[in-house]
Amino acid sequence: MRRVRLRATVLASSLLLGFAFPATQANAAEAMVAVAETAETAEVSAPTMASRMAAVRVAKSINYYPSDAGWSAMWTEFDAVRIESDLAKAAELGADNVRVIVFPQAFGYPQPKAEYTERLRKFVSIADAQGLTVKITLFDWWAGYSDVANSIVWAKAVLAPYANDPRVIAVELKNEFQPNDTAAVSWVRQVIPAVRAAAPAMPLTLSVDGGTGAAGMAKIKSSLSSTPLDYYDFHFYGNSERSLAEIRKAQAAVAPDPIVIGETGLSTANSTDGEQAAYLARVFRAAKEAGVGSVAPWTLNDFSEGAIPSNSTVSTIPAQYKFGLYRADGTPKLAANVVRTAWTTGTMPNTVLNLSFEAAAIDSPWRQSNTAAGAGVVTSDMPRNGSFSVKFAGTTRTSAGLPSLLTSPITPVQPNYRWRAEAFARGINATGTTEIALSWFDANGKWISQDLSNRLPAGNTTWTKLVVEAAAPAGAAAVQLHLKSGDNTGTVWFDDVAMS
Repeated sequence: MRRVRLRATVLASSLLLGFAFPATQANAAEAMVAVAETAETAEVSAPTMASRMAAVRVAKSINYYPSDAGWSAMWTEFDAVRIESDLAKAAELGADNVRVIVFPQAFGYPQPKAEYTERLRKFVSIADAQGLTVKITLFDWWAGYSDVANSIVWAKAVLAPYANDPRVIAVELKNEFQPNDTAAVSWVRQVIPAVRAAAPAMPLTLSVDGGTGAAGMAKIKSSLSSTPLDYYDFHFYGNSERSLAEIRKAQAAVAPDPIVIGETGLSTANSTDGEQAAYLARVFRAAKEAGVGSVAPWTLNDFSEGAIPSNSTVSTIPAQYKFGLYRADGTPKLAANVVRTAWTTGTMPNTVLNLSFEAAAIDSPWRQSNTAAGAGVVTSDMPRNGSFSVKFAGTTRTSAGLPSLLTSPITPVQPNYRWRAEAFARGINATGTTEIALSWFDANGKWISQDLSNRLPAGNTTWTKLVVEAAAPAGAAAVQLHLKSGDNTGTVWFDDVAMS
């Protein structure tokens, strides 16, 4: 409230000078407001390394670009009105932090242009108005590692206004740093102490890409032993069924330093909205189990055609356009509700798994397996409850086994924990084998074993409960539930699945 009143006071004082502003006077008034806001922010609460790190550890962070202006286009085509609308949407989901990425070639290098530093100031102000703090990522789309001196000049100039600004809680020096690049390592060893000297209360981090993973994080830590980071940023795009194992690997790689999950998600370019939602649900749940308090979905929005600058490799990858919680037209995907639930309640119910097959096909995470032998089809002709069930008819088998419909639980697998799965099945003129199975996999995705339920009798049956109970075997990091029906010349339906 003090900051709001101060803004009003400054503007009112300016208005006393005249009823209308020429452009230069308007700019001067805005500059007065910016200076006053900065002074007021510092007066209200000067941040410390400890206070910022406390915020980093639990930040409900969202990665952000506007849907029509991704990557550097966000800055070259800066639209404050759209940004304000988008960040209000992020806040409604429960976000309290936004990650923003800046680009030397867009901002101007080695001296950032005033109009671009003003755009960053405006972005931080908009975020603050929506109750969001900011993480700033530097040096994206940049590899000028031989130019250490100017790198430091640029970084200091961009960060100077925020060194003691509580609205900015952390700085990532380089997005998806490559620890095997010796020039990059030499560069960052020199940049870290320079930035620390300019902003000693600012937490510093680096991220690794999804392929580099925990091994890359360990190499960064080893390489920076004389100039350590404050925390590590893990970008996770691996198999969500094994996410707990991957998160724990990342933690072990840099222990005792903390980690956050700075990017994670699944593109709906080649997956359903339901698979994306289940993916994020599993990662949030695994992070909670591992004690990681900050998970940042990539990204708030899908991108429209032409939104990603055409001079980038990213623009040529179809999947990059469809990671959003919201479509490019602004409508939410199921994943938006998953993230809202995680951020506002801290829980993750199994409803996202569509265990009774009532969701629309686009919102279902079920996947087909071994379709050469048949496929499960959602149908309304034989529901047990509700309106839909899954039907297998005229199936065979292959060397890979029986056809199945599969999904994985939200709760992560841990060795020796007991699991129970059940489903109701019904047959008409059924033959062959109809059962459900828990299939176990290790941390590398290698199949370990499976546990099978009782089988549905052949012929005509009423709804029959199939149940499988088992303890996760040693080394298990993931489990899949399969609804199977093979060598079946008749018809079988499944409905009302449960897992715990």
